[in-house]
Amino acid sequence: MIRYSLQCDQGHVFESWFASASAYDALAKGKHLSCAHCGSPKVEKALMAPSVSSTENDGGKPAQPRPAAPLGPRNAVEERIAAFRKHIETTSDYVGDNFVREARAIHLGESPERPIWGEAKIEEARALAEEGVPVAPLPFMSKARTN
Repeated sequence: MIRYSLQCDQGHVFESWFASASAYDALAKGKHLSCAHCGSPKVEKALMAPSVSSTENDGGKPAQPRPAAPLGPRNAVEERIAAFRKHIETTSDYVGDNFVREARAIHLGESPERPIWGEAKIEEARALAEEGVPVAPLPFMSKARTN
């Protein structure tokens, strides 16, 4: 995983994690990135200092570990995303990797209509949308995928 500092054309700066540098490049090239604050699709990497860790500090003692990142939301945007996640998790069925098959079956009337969420590749989600299946990306991953 790699973390980039990003900035939109409106000047908002935010961070996001990517599976790799090439994953970021593919998302940027496909115009699949947007500002976490205003939704602007014009997002670029911002300057950021490298994260360098050392095993010793100046006194020759082992360096103290950095405090862990907070587990809860840190700002209003994260609070809204956390509330949205809770709403999705409590009002819909998580179907995991079966999302594409289940969404298509619901659309065709082969499965009971209900709200679902799960995992899909970008190409699969695009194909569903082209078929008229209502889909939308979520601003979070399943907890199973984030551990």
